[in-house]
Amino acid sequence: MSTTPDVTFTIDDHRISVPPGTLVIEAARRNGIGIPSFCYYPGLALQAACRMCLVEVEKAPKLQTACTLVAAKDMVVRTGSPQVHQARKNMLEFLLTNHPLDCPVCDKGGECELQDMTFRYGADRSRFAEEKLHTPEVKWSNLVYYDAPRCILCFRCVRVCDEGMGVKALGVGQRGALSVIIPNQEDHLDCVECGNCIDICPVGALTSGTYRYQTRPWEMEYVSTVCTHCSNGCKTTLSVRNQQIVRANNRDLSGFNGDFLCVKGRFGFDFTHHPERLRQPLIRRGGQLTPASWEEAMEHAAARLAAVRAESGADAIGFLGSNRTTNEENYLLGRIARASIGTNNIDHHRTADYAGMITTLAGAAAGGIFARMSDLASAPAFLLVGNDPSEQNPLVAWQIRAAIRHHGSRLYAINSRESSLRQNAALWLQTAPDREAAVVEALITADIANPTGVLSAAQIQEWRDAISAENDLILLFGQILQGSSFAFLAHLAERRAASGQRTRFMALGDYSNSRGAADMGLLPDRLPGYASIDNAAARNLFGQLWGATLSAKPGLDARQMLQAAATGAMKALWVVGSNPAQRLETSAAQRPAKLDLLVVQDLFLTETARMADVVLPALSAYEKDGTVTNTAGEVQLARKAADCMGARSDFDILRILSHQLARHGCGQPIRLRTPEAAFDEIRHHVAGYDVSWAGMLAGGAEWARPSVAANGHAPYDVPAGAIVPAKDSQFTSGTLGRYCTMIRSLHEAESHS
Repeated sequence: MSTTPDVTFTIDDHRISVPPGTLVIEAARRNGIGIPSFCYYPGLALQAACRMCLVEVEKAPKLQTACTLVAAKDMVVRTGSPQVHQARKNMLEFLLTNHPLDCPVCDKGGECELQDMTFRYGADRSRFAEEKLHTPEVKWSNLVYYDAPRCILCFRCVRVCDEGMGVKALGVGQRGALSVIIPNQEDHLDCVECGNCIDICPVGALTSGTYRYQTRPWEMEYVSTVCTHCSNGCKTTLSVRNQQIVRANNRDLSGFNGDFLCVKGRFGFDFTHHPERLRQPLIRRGGQLTPASWEEAMEHAAARLAAVRAESGADAIGFLGSNRTTNEENYLLGRIARASIGTNNIDHHRTADYAGMITTLAGAAAGGIFARMSDLASAPAFLLVGNDPSEQNPLVAWQIRAAIRHHGSRLYAINSRESSLRQNAALWLQTAPDREAAVVEALITADIANPTGVLSAAQIQEWRDAISAENDLILLFGQILQGSSFAFLAHLAERRAASGQRTRFMALGDYSNSRGAADMGLLPDRLPGYASIDNAAARNLFGQLWGATLSAKPGLDARQMLQAAATGAMKALWVVGSNPAQRLETSAAQRPAKLDLLVVQDLFLTETARMADVVLPALSAYEKDGTVTNTAGEVQLARKAADCMGARSDFDILRILSHQLARHGCGQPIRLRTPEAAFDEIRHHVAGYDVSWAGMLAGGAEWARPSVAANGHAPYDVPAGAIVPAKDSQFTSGTLGRYCTMIRSLHEAESHS
């Protein structure tokens, strides 16, 4: 921690103290004093192009730009003097020289910084009589349109693309009054289509292909929720009109992602009103799926499920959960499987070994140190193993680039694939496919041996010296590290802790609630909070809570259940928000002939749903309330933004199912009527989830930290093939991605599929 004393100076007769190196514009804003600017944007390189932030500094010969002026001891600054006011008025007059006065039709109307400043400082008439320059609007892509006459050349878009995204898709062409922003492919964009350039633009020069001419800001409702795509847990503000989502951004800067969103977070919402959305339950009759009422479908599904249990036993029934449903829904699914049916045959699409990480590392002598998403933006060093955050975890990549840019952080990466982060890495090691775990173990263990044959002894020593020199290291990894791999990570943390060095870990999974599904016990051998199924105390706790005696016999994982269904050992499958027929190595053409019952809860008629006996239309993450847990273990509130006529939330479907099953003699009905009530039960009984309601209601992310005894760091026994990475790109999102029409229309999406 720096011991340098704060700098004290005067601004508008207020005596304030700020850390050394603070810009005057930031010091003013932190103390409630507004200094207007167009080109300045926190986190980006300084530009000083717009001259709107001019301030008067005592004893200075002329006005100074507050966005480049560093606060100095005893400096006296005035931000509202007549001279300053006149300078800002003059700058606005220049900016409006060629700016079209088309506010009534401009999509930025009501949210335009230039419009706001003109109302505050501008003149009511212009001294320029010349005709305004005009060029036609240009379509850079299906998502980004550019109107050059509106551009004020603040260069925000150029800088955020270059510095924040590392893409360099935008630049400046021509000179003087003819200067324009140009894309990297002359007349179109070739980039990651994140749309950050649109939201960072202070005027209407860049507009969104999904929002153009749809509505006005004051005609919409705004709902802050969590993105439903990758596992980073970015906050997104959904703009809703007439029960339809028309825009997504995060301009209110809620959440640890600030205003960052990737292409899926900003444009991947149109699946909610896709014409193929399921809006009515379906029952298979005569070999065909036909519409049915909710009452008929639920009773039919429950009766047949109870009949299978009575005829073949609980172990002939399996449940496949989702990593997009809420924590409360996952908790209810586990309760129905274990308490109502009496089986531990429950799993989900696991994309990272959270159980192995928690079991092995949470009890390590290092104190079970896990990193939060916000920690990445200022971490001194990263060791990235076997994951490409640029494609699979875009916020993680954004945070890494920010840490390198602002704090001089160092990135060490071991990967079998190329990544755009390579240009930011201090050391980069390209390995053979699936050899990352062996390489990193060779690098960080004491043995100088090189079993991989990839590096020379000198290179191994270079890596070890670099990592050993880092006093604070965050290790990021994907599915490549699992099971026994965590044992040597625990020893690494212990060894570094003994030397006074800090080590933190973060598993990088896929999808919005992969971590939450594991935390809530959608695992065949783990109860909520990662308590082992053979732990009698944990079984008794949840058994008493759920009104049942829980089985101590570990269940089958997802692959084993599907294999059992193919051989006839599994008679019924209940699938919630998952599409195993498309994802796993099963017959995608037809369902197992010996499977008596297949029930699917989903948004669309997926490959799995087409095989089902009963299909129940579910609401999406943007259409219901609940909580989700990101890959770092941070719990946030997901809020309902819109509705879908005819569909129901998975929470309501499962709650009603429990009542129907109880009528057939299967367990006790679930009395929890709302997600809030369910989460309250989770807070009191699931290890690590005693988090603050107030913090989440305020829009924050509360850290859930399950702690499990490591038993001497014995590795968690992960079944072979249980961890299956989604291998999504920035333009794909599992089955859901195929229904994101705007994203799929991009030419970049074709090359990333």
